[in-house]
Amino acid sequence: MNKIVIMGAGRVGETTALILAKQEICREIMLIDVREDAPQGVALDIIQTSPFFNFDTRVGGSNDAADLADADLVVITAGIPRKPGMSRSDVLETNVAIIDGIVDDILQYAPNAMILVVSNPVDVLTWRVWKRTGWPRERVFGQAGVLDASRMATFIAMETGFSSRDITTLVLGGHGDSMVPVPRFCTINGIPISHFISAERIQDIIQRTREGGAEILALRKNSSAYDAPGASVAAMVDAISHNRKRLLPCVAILQGEYGQADIAMGVPCVLDERGLSEVLELDLNAEESAAFQRSAAAVGQDIGKLIDPLG
Repeated sequence: MNKIVIMGAGRVGETTALILAKQEICREIMLIDVREDAPQGVALDIIQTSPFFNFDTRVGGSNDAADLADADLVVITAGIPRKPGMSRSDVLETNVAIIDGIVDDILQYAPNAMILVVSNPVDVLTWRVWKRTGWPRERVFGQAGVLDASRMATFIAMETGFSSRDITTLVLGGHGDSMVPVPRFCTINGIPISHFISAERIQDIIQRTREGGAEILALRKNSSAYDAPGASVAAMVDAISHNRKRLLPCVAILQGEYGQADIAMGVPCVLDERGLSEVLELDLNAEESAAFQRSAAAVGQDIGKLIDPLG
């Protein structure tokens, strides 16, 4: 991949840019933000770490949307963050307006790019971007499940003492209180977590996973999470840039899978050089399916608030 543009030079955008630069996933990273001089300062700070991390990735900052030109991938992190006590849906109205403007700029300057949405509420905004661009779902997708699964894996590692490297987890549904961690598909080096953790403690871990972002926000008080989200974005970008065909939980536009259509939900997806090339439909049991449908209803309710989906 030659050029990645990150829309939004806040904490998530900055962390994402630093990780991508360190891993030399692309040749050039451009941070674009409406705040005058802010993305230039972030870019300069990142590029000055190159002697320590030994990377040659070019990192730049701009306030001009024209610098989207020639982007292979656009990562959208812009938007207002939620504050303690707020849900992700509470920032919907403001962030939709921000996203609409960004999408219009992408259509003008980077019509051949892929778009990875990170801004919250990510499910609804991914759907909005897809609708506004009119692009196929392979080119428009969101980040949430990778982050939620990493949080669940971390909590399992903390509970068991095992290395997080050996822990595989799966979280489906919307990125919010209705998300659906699926312990049946969670293992430690192939062994189901139920072999190591009681059913009661698994439920505690599921609930803590649902509240993972809110927990960090409550502790930090003045900032949402940004390190783990940045790392999650980088994992997705790496899969695309290197055509790895990784199976990762992503926010995808559903087209009949799981009994849903015209909605964006977190589901297992294959990421490769085409973007989101495949949605994997799992055989959920009755309890899992019911939880997924409840989550879809919650996301659909937020989508319904967008009276004019095409702006």
